[in-house]
Formats: sequence, structure tokens, C-alpha cells
Amino acid sequence: MAEPITSRLRPGVTPAAADSGGRALPRWHYLAALAAGAVNTLSFAPTPRGGWLEIAIFVFLYAWLTRTTGWKSAALTGGAFGFGNFVTGVWWLYVSMHDYGGMAAPLASAALVLFSLYLALYPALAAGLWSFCAGHAKTANAPDLPFSPTWHGAFAFASAWALGEWLRGTVFTGFPWLASGYAQVDGPLAGFAPVAGVYGVGWVLALVAALIVQAVLAIAQLRRAPEASGSAAAPGWRHPARAILPAAVAAAVVASGLLLPLVTWTLPANAPLKVRLLQGNVKQEMKFDPVGISAAITMYQRMITEKPADLTITPETAIPVLVQQVPEDFARAVRQFSDSTGTSLLFGAIGGTVTPEGRLVDYTNSLYGVTPNSRELYRYDKHHLVPFGEFVPWGFRWFVDLMKIPLGDFARGAPVQKPFMVHNQPVDADICYEDIFGEEIARSLRENAVPAGVLVNSTNLAWFGNTIALDQHLQIARMRSLETGRPMLRATNTGATAAIDAHGKVIGRLPVFTTGSLDVTVQGTAGNTPYVTSGNNTVLAVSLILLAFGFAFSPARTNGKLRKRQNGDKNGGTRT
Repeated sequence: MAEPITSRLRPGVTPAAADSGGRALPRWHYLAALAAGAVNTLSFAPTPRGGWLEIAIFVFLYAWLTRTTGWKSAALTGGAFGFGNFVTGVWWLYVSMHDYGGMAAPLASAALVLFSLYLALYPALAAGLWSFCAGHAKTANAPDLPFSPTWHGAFAFASAWALGEWLRGTVFTGFPWLASGYAQVDGPLAGFAPVAGVYGVGWVLALVAALIVQAVLAIAQLRRAPEASGSAAAPGWRHPARAILPAAVAAAVVASGLLLPLVTWTLPANAPLKVRLLQGNVKQEMKFDPVGISAAITMYQRMITEKPADLTITPETAIPVLVQQVPEDFARAVRQFSDSTGTSLLFGAIGGTVTPEGRLVDYTNSLYGVTPNSRELYRYDKHHLVPFGEFVPWGFRWFVDLMKIPLGDFARGAPVQKPFMVHNQPVDADICYEDIFGEEIARSLRENAVPAGVLVNSTNLAWFGNTIALDQHLQIARMRSLETGRPMLRATNTGATAAIDAHGKVIGRLPVFTTGSLDVTVQGTAGNTPYVTSGNNTVLAVSLILLAFGFAFSPARTNGKLRKRQNGDKNGGTRT
């Protein structure tokens, strides 16, 4: 085990003033963590190859955590990092609340800050859990030592971080946006995505960072050893493996991430599809205006029927009316075009169920599929609804009322729904931010009797203006392709409309805030990646086991037992 880092109290701070968790840290310690979190936003899209930057930032984060001496300071450090990351990474929520929702600027700003503070609880929990399970390397002679980077400490950090991110993506319906693994889509660790998913990539990222810190601090300790002892034969110099082994393991893990994309997880299946992705660029303020609705329907009718394809896809609620209220001219024109050209169509509209009394109930955010020469209308209903957008959480009606947005409570579709068949190629649809929940897409592929070979995301990000949200969402979609080994097609209202191949590479993209269509040919695939087979179960099981191991064999516990044994021996000797 590496020797602990030298601990010092700040000038002017007495041991009595230090908290019970250990020495008091200066305020700039937490400000530096907050700044590092803000810089970490640059690791994500649109920064090219930001995964390398993210590794460097996580090295700093772990090194910064080793300065702490208790779970409280560790949690505050992790929380400060998280707040800096989220308040700069999801600031575009302010645009939806203020610019389009009409919420007063101070209230929208306060809502953004409070939401970022909530999200920061999860990295705070991860850091505190790491502290609790990794323990301190304390001795009776030096009770104020910071963390000593050890092997089980590194694995505990990776496991606690992955568990924290999984919880953030699960609790209260989840918000896994900016999960650390997304920045690795173009980074050196992307190869782990089909093995363990985005949370598994985050686990590997945290492990590599911790091992690098362990190696660097071991080197520093080895170099200080002769100075401390005045002899070239100091004990520290006899253990170079303390630095070499963690560095070698970190390098091997990174090399594995670079080589894993060479592994073939899925194979081409069925004939390639010629696809048209439509981008209407309908202004958000016009989307539910009667004049805007009529103009949008007319525009999409023209865009759909101007050129045939195997599959044409519109954005989310491109036809912003109930499907029962779709104009007859639109329905007739689309049906005739589909039958005469062999074009299948997926279009977004609002669904509803007609009761025996003729009432419309259970409104849904839906995609409808038109198949050539078939009168059966395919339907996909959105399952994972957006809080405050498609349903109002209990007790928050007052908050929704502050925004001038036509929001309501939608009904949920089934977790697993049948795919849309285009010729002989099954297509799996999802709507809006459903594609940020990789486990749900993996479950659909795993449990469907006919697994899809192509993924489709239909969305409308006009709520967030021309912000980093558009590039971030595209990066998330690329992660889904990496995890599943399947191409992803994205039809959006304002961007980023794009086609992604089964290896996560963008093969076509429309400029944002333009009207047009993207014509691409995509090859569907078949077969399951390890992630599709097991979902998040692998990373969760490994994390929980390693955290339990880290807690059981933490330096604090082992040293505490040793001290008790030594004290018992002394007391026994005195009594004798």
C-alpha cells in the first residue's frame, strides 16, 4: 500500500478548529473543484475528442479528493465538481423556461441553479461513498492524514462514481444527461460501450484516473524517500512497483479501449434502406398556433411526397394535432404516395384513445407508421415521459403554471413495443429524450420477439434554441449506436438531424435551423452486444461487490483493528 500523503493544517487553523472528519480545507479547495466541473463541460460535444480532456479532469478530481480527510469534505468536493459541471452543462434549460416558457428571468435562473444543485447531490454521494468505503490511512501517531491512493481505493472510486451516475439516471424518472461516459464517444474508452454501456465507460474512466493519480503520487513518494532518510537505500526506493503497476494497468485499460472497436459484436442483416430524414425548422412559438399548425401540415405533406424512399421520418409531433384530426387532404396524399412509390412513413402526431362513448382520453406523444399497400396504421407511444413537459410531478403544478407552455399529463406507452417493419427490416422507434436511457433501448432489443436492426429517434429540440443541447443530444445518440451495435436515425425539428452508423460514426447531418431533408442509406444489423444482453446489471454488480470489498478492507478499518489489538496487548501486558 502506498504511503499516505503528508497532511498539514492550514496556517491559522488549529487542530481544535478542524472538523471531526479531519483537517479543515480552505475555501479555494472547493472553488477549484467547482471550476474543474465547469471545465469538464468542455469534454462533451461539441468539443472534438473531448474524452482525452475528460481523463485529465478526472485525474485532477481524484487527486483533489485525496486531499480530503473525511466523508464530509469528500462529499462537498464531489458536490462542488458536480454543480460546476451541471450548471454550465445544462444551462440551456434556462432557454426553454425563459425564452419559450415566458418564465421571469430570476425565477428561471433560480430553477436552473436549484436543479443543478439537485444533480450535484449524486457526485457528492459518489465521493462520500468512496470516502466511506475506501477509508483513511490513519495511524495513532498521525490521525489527520488524507487519503492514501491504494488499489482498493481506485476500484472503490470507479464503483462509487458509476453507482452515483446510475442513480442520477434512475431516481425520479432519471436525468442521465452529461453522464461521464458520453464524452468518450470519440475518446479512448469508447470501446467499452458495447461491453458495459455508458455507466460502464464512466466506471473505466474513473478507474483510469484513480490509477494515474496512484502512480504519480507513488513516484513522488519514492523520490522523497531518500531526502527523508538521508540514504539512497531508503525503503521507498525498494518498491518501484507501487508506481509501475498502477501506471501499467491504466495504460493497459486505455489500450483495451482503443482496441475493442476492432471486435465485431453485430453483423449486417437484411437489405440496406434508403432513408429520408425531414427537418421542418418550425419555430417553437408557432408550433401550437392555429396558423402555424396549418402551415406545418402543408409543409410536411410537400416534403413527404416530393421524393420516394424506403423510409421517410418526420420529427416529433411534426403534425401537431390528434391523429383523428389529421386533415383528410394530408392523409389521402400521404397514403397515395406511399402506395404508389413503396415508401414507408413514420410521422409524429398526438395520439388518443376513443372510448365507447366517443370521448378522447389518454393522450399520448406518438409516432404513426404508414406501410405501402396496407391499411394498418403502426403506432408507437412514448413511454419515458419528460417531467414538467409531458407530466406534472406531484406538488409542482404551481411551477408549470409559471410557464406559458401548453403542457399536460400524457399517458405512457408500454416499456417494450413492437418494431415498425420496413420491407423486412424491423425498426425500433423512440421519441425525444427517450434515447438517453440506454437500458430501455437495450431492453426493447432484448425482449422483442423480432429485435430491431435500426434505431430511430424523432425529436424536437426547438425548446432549447441554438445551444449545446443539440450537439449533446447527438452525442448521446451516438452512444446508443455504440452500445447496441445498430445504426441510429434522428429526425429533428431544428437539429441535429443526422444518421449514425452501427459504429457510432455520423454519416450524414443537416445544418441546424434549416429546412430540408437528409437522404442516406443505412445498413441494419443483427446480434446482441454484451450490453444489450445484460444491460446495466454488469456494472452495478461489479460496483456493489467492489464497494463492499473496499469497505471491508479499508485502511481505516484494518488500521483500527490493528490499533485495538496493539492496545489490547499492552493492557494485557500491564495486567500480567
